[in-house]
Amino acid sequence: MKILKTIVDTTVAMNELRKQGKSIGFVATMGALHQGHLQLIKQSKAENDITICSIFVNPIQFDNPEDLEKYPIQIEKDIALLEEQNCDYLFNPTAEEMYPEIDQTEYDFGDLETIMEGAHRPGHFRGVAIVVRRLFEIIKPTRAYFGKKDYQQLLIVKSLVKQYNLSPEIIGCNIVREESGLAMSSRNQRLSFGDKRIAPQIYANLKKAKDLAEYLSPALLKKWIEEKYIGHDHFRLEYIEIADGNNLHTIENWEDTDKPMAFIVVHLGGVRLIDNIELY
Repeated sequence: MKILKTIVDTTVAMNELRKQGKSIGFVATMGALHQGHLQLIKQSKAENDITICSIFVNPIQFDNPEDLEKYPIQIEKDIALLEEQNCDYLFNPTAEEMYPEIDQTEYDFGDLETIMEGAHRPGHFRGVAIVVRRLFEIIKPTRAYFGKKDYQQLLIVKSLVKQYNLSPEIIGCNIVREESGLAMSSRNQRLSFGDKRIAPQIYANLKKAKDLAEYLSPALLKKWIEEKYIGHDHFRLEYIEIADGNNLHTIENWEDTDKPMAFIVVHLGGVRLIDNIELY
């Protein structure tokens, strides 16, 4: 695996590959890699001639400075994991390399940036848009792979590509879970042993909600999930939404959409955990 540190070296390498007619698959990460990331790498390897991964802890997408401070950095371990997957290139720039000047672009994603994650993490999606657009313009991949755990981010990236006529086809990949059902996340490293034992209840509640969707209205289903967390000794519910998976609009009737989904964010032991499920 070739490790690239500068934009110039990365641009030259990718241009040469394109001249050779190679398809390029891209996986953007902030490091602290887990099986979810590696599944994206595997899919990219299966569908492209060349796979490049980026590791860049993007400071401007953290609305909470403490979250940035606590984000796990393990670059040597990450490199070893990527080499095991036969990843072809790693782009690992510094913040100074990525942002020699401030991006003043005013991004507009409509409702997508004001609801759910947008409402609870102001400025987060602007930070995501800036770094993803920058990476796409440097690498110009054929395809880019994003996990569906961060579902709203996936829709934001699709909108970004459409608005700015960027190169890649965006591929959404299924959530990878631990054996317990907990959605894989770099944040899981921060869970205590005790919290790790109860965290799977989040997905268990979502699966039960999927079963109940046949009998309850969207509003009643939302209420049922909320009640699972009211007064809980360990969990603090940030939000639960029953929404249209196509645009994240709240649904009042199941007939309103062909893709009803439940989206949840729960705090456990100071760690923010996110998950979702297609209801049918």
